[in-house]
Amino acid sequence: MDYEAFFAGHLQRLHDEGRYRVFAELERIVGAFPRARLHREGAMREVTVWCSNDYLAMGQHPLVLDAMRTAVDAQGSGAGGTRNISGTNTLHVALERELAALHAKQAALIFTSGYVANETTLQTLGALLPGCELYSDAFNHASMIAGIRHSGAKRHVFRHNDLEHLELLLAAADPATPKIVAFESVYSMDGDVSPIGALCDLAHRHGALTYLDEVHAVGMYGEGGAGVAERDGALDKVDIVQGTLAKAFGVVGGYIASTDATVDFVRSCGSGFIFSTSMPPAIAAGALASIRHVRAHPELRTRHQERAATLKRRLAAAGLPVMPSSTHIVPVAVGDAALCKQASDLLLDRHAIYVQPINYPTVPRGTERLRLTPTPLHSDEDMTRLVAALQDVWQTLGLGRRAAAE
Repeated sequence: MDYEAFFAGHLQRLHDEGRYRVFAELERIVGAFPRARLHREGAMREVTVWCSNDYLAMGQHPLVLDAMRTAVDAQGSGAGGTRNISGTNTLHVALERELAALHAKQAALIFTSGYVANETTLQTLGALLPGCELYSDAFNHASMIAGIRHSGAKRHVFRHNDLEHLELLLAAADPATPKIVAFESVYSMDGDVSPIGALCDLAHRHGALTYLDEVHAVGMYGEGGAGVAERDGALDKVDIVQGTLAKAFGVVGGYIASTDATVDFVRSCGSGFIFSTSMPPAIAAGALASIRHVRAHPELRTRHQERAATLKRRLAAAGLPVMPSSTHIVPVAVGDAALCKQASDLLLDRHAIYVQPINYPTVPRGTERLRLTPTPLHSDEDMTRLVAALQDVWQTLGLGRRAAAE
């Protein structure tokens, strides 16, 4: 087989469809968020970032940076091994205790990423619970899908947020069969929210464990920032919660929180945890400082929600196709992969605004979009520039006429 020709041909098809991913090389500027320096073709320019997952700008908070510097000075760079072999640090233990307290659970376990947390936990539970069946929301993240598939367990996909469909599937199963219902709180591409309490009640009536991915909600919802489950009064209904340290908390890593026995089971049996080098102490220190600050400052969440609501209102008033969203995610519909890429390029080239195009397979074909993520540090002036830039791009590409024709 001509491997190089195969790879080149596949990449060319991605180019032809407008789905080839181009990474923007950014240099973040401490103290100037949401500004960053864009490096491209030997040149550098300052841009405004409108698609960061650093939702609360904690990635540049002085408390977080100080905690990381202190940890590096005291302990060096890496952790020195896997958690089992010399790599468990006092900061890891403190971080896990903080995360358990955040979610009102008995224990927590940290992973190198949210992807690894999802994949490892669902794979381990699905593979080792005898005869386990996994029930997955149709819009679940790729990491959850990977864990479910790799578990080898029988799996069922229920229509997105459709309790009636889920009940039909659960009712058809043997009541004695171990079951896990896996779903998210905030779905990151559409910005909609699951009915956590009702989903958990339904799952428990059929003897299923509930597994909730809160990665796009931790830090940003609930009085203490535990997520939508806390906001909706459903913390105690969630058996296993999975979250990230890489979004609202501004660092990197993932985690689960649950009962002592559940967490210890994954710790003891999950290969993605056992065989991974542990998180550097400085990362754990930064995450710990960030969580403590975010928990103690609900005004961050208030400001964040106000910024998202204001941006949605201004986009709609300008006649731009902002998609329905009840959360901080602000998607703007384009509906064509090539045009979505062109819109992103024009925003960057003409207006120094960086928004990454969201195309298939992240979203279904025909639903391509620009996904905006306002933060507490995006100003009214930033919004004015963004709206004007989008109007210019829409006019240039004829996107308004195209939408009207459809």
